[in-house]
Amino acid sequence: MIRIITFCFVGLAGTIAGAQSISFPSNAVLTRSIDSGLDSYAMPIGPWSDGAIPTKIVEGQLTQQAWRILATGLTTLQLVRPLREQIRNDGFEIVFECQDRDCGGYDFRFGTIVMPPPDIQVNLGDFRYLAAQKNGAEGPEILSVLASKSARAGYVQVTKVGPTGADIAAADAAPVRGNALSTTVGDMATDLSTKGRSILNGLTFETGSSKLVSEQFAALQDLADFLASQPNIAVALVGHTDSSGSLDGNIVLSKRRAGSVLERLVSDYGVTRRQLDAQGMGYLAPIASNMTQEGRDANRRVEVIITSTQ
Repeated sequence: MIRIITFCFVGLAGTIAGAQSISFPSNAVLTRSIDSGLDSYAMPIGPWSDGAIPTKIVEGQLTQQAWRILATGLTTLQLVRPLREQIRNDGFEIVFECQDRDCGGYDFRFGTIVMPPPDIQVNLGDFRYLAAQKNGAEGPEILSVLASKSARAGYVQVTKVGPTGADIAAADAAPVRGNALSTTVGDMATDLSTKGRSILNGLTFETGSSKLVSEQFAALQDLADFLASQPNIAVALVGHTDSSGSLDGNIVLSKRRAGSVLERLVSDYGVTRRQLDAQGMGYLAPIASNMTQEGRDANRRVEVIITSTQ
């Protein structure tokens, strides 16, 4: 029986168990775990070339896990190096290793099985991959690692093909915590992917001003992660107001608020400016009645809309 473990790294946590144990930082969160049962898996063992990725096809119990680690400033090498050392210390031989462009960039990423956002975010311009194998007691064992990151977080996907009943996570591994990732993450990724738009919930502006208050916003982090994983996508940030005041004045205010969000995304969340635009609609596109306070509160918002996928 051939055993395969695949690690899609973009951040780490806990312990992965099998023939070997791989330790991860304690601040990593397991965001999804899927057991597909007996299946086959094609593991990349070379770069994209001549329209294809060379793979090694294995059969067995297929299990996938996605991890997220909240940390800033980490490089993909810092994510991979501790894993590489543990893999080598466990007797594995590295059979292939590459970094983004050398792997084949876009073609390699989308020729590799990776869970969809928000569970995993892969920056096409900043990821690493390695594949390793050894002859274990139950036969050949194969392991691969794909590592990437966003401005504020790292992500890890673990895909394992091994003997029936084999587990990926040890008993002391970090548990799945439903509140570790706000539902906004999933809602935003789903909305942008299916509808092309989403509301940036939870933003707070200074009283009587277009300036965002000085704090971190989950919605902006979620958007930054999404854009980092989709560098070809451009979006418009569109400000909206309630119906109080003149239309001209509200259009100016709403555009300034959208511009404030744009600047915060660039300065604090590392989003590339070329992916962003700021516009204002004033009170011309309400989502609730302006006859009630609750409706006016809902209408004062900033939305993100996909404008280009090129």
